[in-house]
Amino acid sequence: MAFMKRVALAPRAVRQLRRVRSVYLGGMVLSLLGLFLQLDRDGGGGRQMEIMTIILLAFTALFSLTMVQLWRHTRTAHCSTAKKLSPSV
Repeated sequence: MAFMKRVALAPRAVRQLRRVRSVYLGGMVLSLLGLFLQLDRDGGGGRQMEIMTIILLAFTALFSLTMVQLWRHTRTAHCSTAKKLSPSV
């Protein structure tokens, strides 16, 4: 297995990833719904169906990358990034 460099994420980045995760999930659901409605209406392929498939794949890729980043961040035993990034008083 190749060496993976573990880079701790800043707390702000983790919060942003958690927020955007729901946006990507909503985009996946809406594009899947549009794809099913397009299948029901046309019954076959078409340009709109291809576009909906591409949008679904894009949201799925973004969602999976976000989940991997969050998973890699939570795997660290301890994270002192918050202490390093916050100004000491």
